[in-house]
Amino acid sequence: MARGLSPKTEGFAGAVLAEIDWSQPWFAPWRELGVPTAHRALKQQSVAEALNALQTSLQLGLAVANHSAAKCEASAGSGDIASAASVNTTRAGFALGDAKEVMFVPQSALPEGQAYEDFIFKTAQVPTRDGLHDFFNGLCWHRFPLAKRRLNQLQAAEIEAQGISATRGPVRDALTLFDENVVLMHAPDEVWAALQARDWLKLFVDLRDQWRHVHLVLFGHALLEKLVTPYKSITGHVYRVDSRINPHDEVSLDAWLVQDLQPAKLATKPYEPLPVLGVPGWCVANAKRAYYEDTNVFRPKRELVSKASQMPAK
Repeated sequence: MARGLSPKTEGFAGAVLAEIDWSQPWFAPWRELGVPTAHRALKQQSVAEALNALQTSLQLGLAVANHSAAKCEASAGSGDIASAASVNTTRAGFALGDAKEVMFVPQSALPEGQAYEDFIFKTAQVPTRDGLHDFFNGLCWHRFPLAKRRLNQLQAAEIEAQGISATRGPVRDALTLFDENVVLMHAPDEVWAALQARDWLKLFVDLRDQWRHVHLVLFGHALLEKLVTPYKSITGHVYRVDSRINPHDEVSLDAWLVQDLQPAKLATKPYEPLPVLGVPGWCVANAKRAYYEDTNVFRPKRELVSKASQMPAK
């Protein structure tokens, strides 16, 4: 349970936010933004208002950072201190300013018959329900504003070109999957090859030490929602981050995603499945080899299964 997040919430659909266990390793990168925002949402009984308040606090923090950076630059004139101040100012401004911040509004603001993504694109407003799903979506807008804007732009372009029908089409399908369930992975080639081959024992047992060099970002908000009540078979869709990108520099990662998310690439669904509780250290049970021998979760690659079934019996 989230510590200290228990104001009176009777009748509030977002009361489930109090059940987030922020001590879990997959929530660690979200904790700084998530804990105060969840607390405010529970207190004010509005996820949208809490997300807007977070935006305001980030903007105030940016103003203070810019002011401090300007003072440092003026006093330093040149050299390391001034350079550091310049980098910090660019980093913060790029993340918040260039993304053309959205506002979060109640779900009732979405006109009947208008597509959700089209509404966001045209109004810069995100319809938000009180609950885990839209709470994590809002946090992602704050953490990766450029990538979220890019996903929305691509969705809107597809809607404009194809209209709304019973089927989304390959690009919209891939965009939705990315937004809801993607895991960004920066990893050595050997780890990536084992994941592509669905060679789970090699990936998680033989190459276990290599996971020290793997960096994961759980981007998909539906995936984060599922992990509030974790179970073994929860599976994310992995999208590989270019090895030249520093995955710990999230502003650079955000900017890289804008360039890399292209319709032609997305149409190929460039994802690999990953049962996320198989990540070393994310589950006590996965310290044992037998954990990965469960083929109901860690399934062999489909082509291998198909070939095996066609082999003649001995």
